[in-house]
Amino acid sequence: MVPEVIKLVPLHYYIFFAVALFIIGVIGVLIRRNALIIFMCVEIMLNAVNMLFVAFSAYRSDPAGQVFVFFIMAVAAAEVAVGLAIVVMIYRNLRSVDTSLLSNLKW
Repeated sequence: MVPEVIKLVPLHYYIFFAVALFIIGVIGVLIRRNALIIFMCVEIMLNAVNMLFVAFSAYRSDPAGQVFVFFIMAVAAAEVAVGLAIVVMIYRNLRSVDTSLLSNLKW
């Protein structure tokens, strides 16, 4: 049984919005060179997926989607902690967060 509040917005609106957010995130990751903006774009993509999980979970009255969202948020928090530590170390060494300067890390 779908709650009345959820029925006010059709499911395909959530899907379109999540797809738009995910595409914006992918474009940001592919185009931008600033490591911090790349992290934010990855977060946008994760939030798009989270929104779909919550929407489908609400429409199906199944809490499994919300449990997945909890795990995704935990993984995103860990990713940010490790990623920001790497970015800080790169900034200390190069005085920039431009990812194009990291080509010297290649063999």
